[in-house]
Amino acid sequence: MEPIALSVSDAVKASGLGKTTLYEAMADGRLETRKVGRKRLILTRSLRRLIEGEV
Repeated sequence: MEPIALSVSDAVKASGLGKTTLYEAMADGRLETRKVGRKRLILTRSLRRLIEGEV
């Protein structure tokens, strides 16, 4: 079972994308995120869509 959300550092490792690329995608709305406490989590389904080019 895959996780529902990933930290930014885990998303970098899982996707092979750079941290700056992920932050830019979060800023322009291409990546769905949730804030839990002080931590920003990237929804796995959103990361998959970004990589597959659906966003």
